[in-house]
Amino acid sequence: MQTDILLKNVTSWTEHYAYRTPMKFGGRVVSDVTLLNVKVETESRSGLRGVGFGSMTMGNAWAWISPTLTNEQTLDCMVSFGHQICSLAAQYPEFGHPMEICRAISDSYEKTAARIMEVKGFAHAESFPKLARLVAASPLEAAVFDAFGKTHGQNCSNLLSADFMNFDLSHYLNDDFRGEYLDRYTSRKPKEWLPLYHSVGGLDPLTEADIPQRLNDGLPETLSEWILADGLTHLKIKLDGENLEHDVERTAAIESVAAETQAKRGCADWVYSADFNEKCQNEQYVIDWLRLVQERSPEAIRRLHYIEQPTHRDLNREPIVEMFSAAKIRPIVIDESLTDFEALLLSRRRGYSGVALKACKGHHEALLMGAAAQKYGMFLCVQDLTCPGASFLHSASLAAHIPAVQAIEGNGRQYCPSANASLEKRYPDLFKVQNGLIHTGRLSESGLGFHAFD
Repeated sequence: MQTDILLKNVTSWTEHYAYRTPMKFGGRVVSDVTLLNVKVETESRSGLRGVGFGSMTMGNAWAWISPTLTNEQTLDCMVSFGHQICSLAAQYPEFGHPMEICRAISDSYEKTAARIMEVKGFAHAESFPKLARLVAASPLEAAVFDAFGKTHGQNCSNLLSADFMNFDLSHYLNDDFRGEYLDRYTSRKPKEWLPLYHSVGGLDPLTEADIPQRLNDGLPETLSEWILADGLTHLKIKLDGENLEHDVERTAAIESVAAETQAKRGCADWVYSADFNEKCQNEQYVIDWLRLVQERSPEAIRRLHYIEQPTHRDLNREPIVEMFSAAKIRPIVIDESLTDFEALLLSRRRGYSGVALKACKGHHEALLMGAAAQKYGMFLCVQDLTCPGASFLHSASLAAHIPAVQAIEGNGRQYCPSANASLEKRYPDLFKVQNGLIHTGRLSESGLGFHAFD
């Protein structure tokens, strides 16, 4: 098609930021972030030119849980992979729509990852996880889509129909999608406002008594302070998954603090999600937690919207764990396990009833998984990876353009606000939460919906 683009130049670089305060999830504590940034220059068949930008945290503590390598080594591998994929993309010789360009480049991921492990001397230890590959390549995908939109002066969500795509969805998924295109599963205009899920990490203080020493940096420091400052209505509870008594008490304590604080602001309607970060051994743990919290704090269960990935990310690991019974109580959404369409289909066979989309797994993959989840009637949400700056705006734009998504997670403002500084000046109503909402209607500009630089 005349709208097809060619990648003319690709550059990549990193930035590093310290967290304002450590974040604990899944038994791990993270205190800093490395961002991989990518700029892509493109040209269409008709000679139009554009420049796109993508950015993503290299969340190795989440994407690569290694039994043999250190955090420094897995981070180094992911950054090296991201740079090398950008070098390969710069040599990609074909015109195309971003969907097919990103899919074609992804065919080189496995060999590139294996080569990195060999060069660094780690090939004997373990393989490079698929999830880590997706995260490291995601800023390139973001930049390609952003450049495509900017080349044509349109938002990316307006360039997903048969008028722009060379293949229908059956080319990427299966025959269930024959004759369908992504415009069927996305919106031309972003939702005007979306509630923001605030993360309550394992180390996060709930009240003044939980603070050993105040930061005094001008930002809220307790859950109650955050609720009052931002008018929060959506709270994501990070749980242990290996200590049932602790998880029940933590949930009840959060409900107690939230109820007392919301009463002060006259709010009677707020909700929770729960994230065990794969630590539960089996489905029964989840069912027992639901039952005991119901006994201890029934209002917390009434407010519970969904549960994220309770058990191990390997859905084929013995003994096989299914989620059919738990999913009858609340939606159980797949997260870490969701690395491609086959994984989504497998999750349905294991009883999962929902899908967590993440921009960090790649824009083209997120669009496909969003379409598949809607096709099969699954619960949909968009989750964060403590994304700051442009990566957060990318995630918010994705959520705002998928009809079934009703909220967006964003905890970069809690843990790494320094990385938001430059874009916060340009888009203050996307980084400042108002009555629990962010103004996603702003994300209607060309490309991914925003401009990271002039």
